[in-house]
Amino acid sequence: MIKHVVLLKFSEEATTERRANLAAAFAGLATQIPEILSLEWGLNVSPEGLDKGFTHCFLVTFKDEAARDVYLPHPAHLAFVGELKPWLADVVVIDYAVS
Repeated sequence: MIKHVVLLKFSEEATTERRANLAAAFAGLATQIPEILSLEWGLNVSPEGLDKGFTHCFLVTFKDEAARDVYLPHPAHLAFVGELKPWLADVVVIDYAVS
């Protein structure tokens, strides 16, 4: 399995409503892209203070790299990324193979 971790830091211009709508749109990709086995997300609740301003974490699970590679250029994913980018201050994406 491949885990695709996405951490989002929104710009100051992104209202709470905008952030909620974008998070819902990201979560909605699971119904549009069959290669997604699961998609979960949440808001940072860590008390450690090491989040560097990242507030949203998404974890997308794929069967394998081939499934992930279908997802990345998928029209629904690309449309979402286009909608998201103007509201981001920063993003981190890490993929790992489950051991």
